[in-house]
Amino acid sequence: MARQRLILFLPLLVFIGVVVLFFVMQREMGRGEYDPQALPSALLNKPLPAFELTDLHEGRPVTSDDLKGRVALVNVWATWCPSCYYEHPYLNQLEERGVVIYGVNYKDVPEKAKQWLAEKGDPYALVLDDRQGRLGLDLGVTGAPETYVIDHRGTVRMRYQGPLDERVWQESFAALIEQLQAEAQGAGA
Repeated sequence: MARQRLILFLPLLVFIGVVVLFFVMQREMGRGEYDPQALPSALLNKPLPAFELTDLHEGRPVTSDDLKGRVALVNVWATWCPSCYYEHPYLNQLEERGVVIYGVNYKDVPEKAKQWLAEKGDPYALVLDDRQGRLGLDLGVTGAPETYVIDHRGTVRMRYQGPLDERVWQESFAALIEQLQAEAQGAGA
């Protein structure tokens, strides 16, 4: 009998839990403490996952070791991604400023990706063909675009989900990139 009453109140308890969660999130957003782009990464301060993929343009094998030696962005993108259309011109600007960017073409058709880069510009020092999504899975990608910052040792120092633009760069990336470049110079990299 008591168990049946508990079962009757279960939907009410779930509803109350959802309402409490809603109000907590509203309060955090109102105070500016909730950032839906700030997703934690299990890879933070850990090496970039080991991989062997092919370069999109040349078809040669590329491994995680090939990305070591320079402070860089690892940008996960695809031609099917609407936000990547918005982000791409800014990536071209970053490349013109000397920012090293490695592209991960995620779950895409290589011919479409090559055409995209030919038409819109290619800001990438190299582009990894991750059509099966294995590297994306190892990175913890939840959707494109996502951008990771790696230091000169190939260690993941930051993850950002969403398109980059100047505001995002200044708020989230600029100081970290500057710090990492100074560390790399100090280490003789």
